Amino acid sequence: MKLIKTIAVTAVAAALAACSKAPESNDVAVTPETLDIKPIQVYSSRKEHLIKPLFDRYTEKTGVPITYITDKEAPLIARLQAEGEATPADMFITVDVGNLWLAASKDLFRSIDSDSLKQSVPASMRDEQNRWFGLSKRARTIVYNTDMVDPATLSTYESLADSKYQGKLCLRTSKKVYNQSLVGSMIAADGVEATEATVKGWVNNLAVPPFSNDTKALEAVASGVCDMTIVNTYYFGRLIADKPELPLAIFWPNQDDRGVHVNLSGAGVTKYAKNPEGAQALIEWLASPEAQVDFAGLNKEYPVNPQVKPVDLVASWGEFKEDDANLLSAGANQVESVQLMDRAQYK
Repeated sequence: MKLIKTIAVTAVAAALAACSKAPESNDVAVTPETLDIKPIQVYSSRKEHLIKPLFDRYTEKTGVPITYITDKEAPLIARLQAEGEATPADMFITVDVGNLWLAASKDLFRSIDSDSLKQSVPASMRDEQNRWFGLSKRARTIVYNTDMVDPATLSTYESLADSKYQGKLCLRTSKKVYNQSLVGSMIAADGVEATEATVKGWVNNLAVPPFSNDTKALEAVASGVCDMTIVNTYYFGRLIADKPELPLAIFWPNQDDRGVHVNLSGAGVTKYAKNPEGAQALIEWLASPEAQVDFAGLNKEYPVNPQVKPVDLVASWGEFKEDDANLLSAGANQVESVQLMDRAQYK
């Protein structure tokens, strides 16, 4: 359901008082001029409880008000297209590189020149034309039932197509962009023909039809309906935090070759932003060490900023080699991914 919210401006006196204090190295400076900056309007497919605490902090810190709308990514992208130059949106936050790539391909972002973002966000996690920047990472990895699977028998995403796993695999629907991006990354690594063979093998090995979301797939694994699944790590984190007794564990695949597929939530300044400077400053702050712990930690994700460590729960899952190929390939292969999964009858 769509939400429209406004974060009120901090009292002028309080903000001006803050000006007298020397800012920390990664602080956004508060000056009388910043109080005159127009509100920043954000469209976000990242849920309210994950963005509001950060927006509250930014407003308290700078005196800059933030108005935001939350909805699913497809309606927000359609809205930006329909509004065109009349859009009130200065900034668009969304999840998955597929959605970031789609918004960029529809010319909804503007390129911005930011040394701060280039330092905070690794090159593989930002657009080559600097139209969008990653703000948190999630790994899409294998989770297995510890009572039913010896992790020594697991190896790669591709290996889950082996006939020895027939009737043992659960998956989320192919209609979700997370799986489209995973398959897009496999196309980039293995080629179309080999990836299609892998996806056909997955379909042959399904214990039950694909689930509507990652949590249901995890619950099926925990209850013994199937032995393993492929999910985003934060879904695992949420479930285990609530039910630590579940017999579930993470396995990091493809550690002897390209590494684990990682994806992003990210943001860009909209093409027709009325306050592009304010939106850029907000994205820069969200990528800074000061904000990254909470931006990633609230959703049990990984920070994109290499200076910042993940929260303890996420760190407890151990280190892993990640696929460091530029995520643009996963986005650019979206259409081919969907067509491939249709041919493989992955629903």
